[in-house]
Amino acid sequence: MIDVEYYKKCIYDVIGAIHEVHCELGPGLNESCYQEGLEIQLKEQGIPYLREQSFHPFYHKQAMEALFRIDFLCKEEIIVECKSVSELISGHRAQLFNYMRLLKKPCGILVNFAPRNYELERYLYDKENNRIVGIDGKIICDLKARRTRQYL
Repeated sequence: MIDVEYYKKCIYDVIGAIHEVHCELGPGLNESCYQEGLEIQLKEQGIPYLREQSFHPFYHKQAMEALFRIDFLCKEEIIVECKSVSELISGHRAQLFNYMRLLKKPCGILVNFAPRNYELERYLYDKENNRIVGIDGKIICDLKARRTRQYL
């Protein structure tokens, strides 16, 4: 079982960096502008990160040619996906969930910088049970059973 309280604390400063970026840049800019701002903010706060980290998925223990790229990997375990869209949709969540599963990373943050009040969603990946859970510990997506809560 995943330690929800531990990971809540782990992502706290990353969320603070996201907040600072949105406060300074405001709503309505393009995604790359927010990504650049977040990179600067993470550096200033001394939060370790990799930007635009590429990876190949595996099939039957063989690396595939397909290539994925995550926006940020913070502290070696938090995937941050940045969006600047009118609203977050299930496809954005599915993208984050797949990255978490494929990379076996315990934390995922999906942020939409476009609205006046930015949207931020936090998720945890329970490797043991192959599930995505919300920050409240409730199951969002059972990857083993391929069942997702309907609101996604």
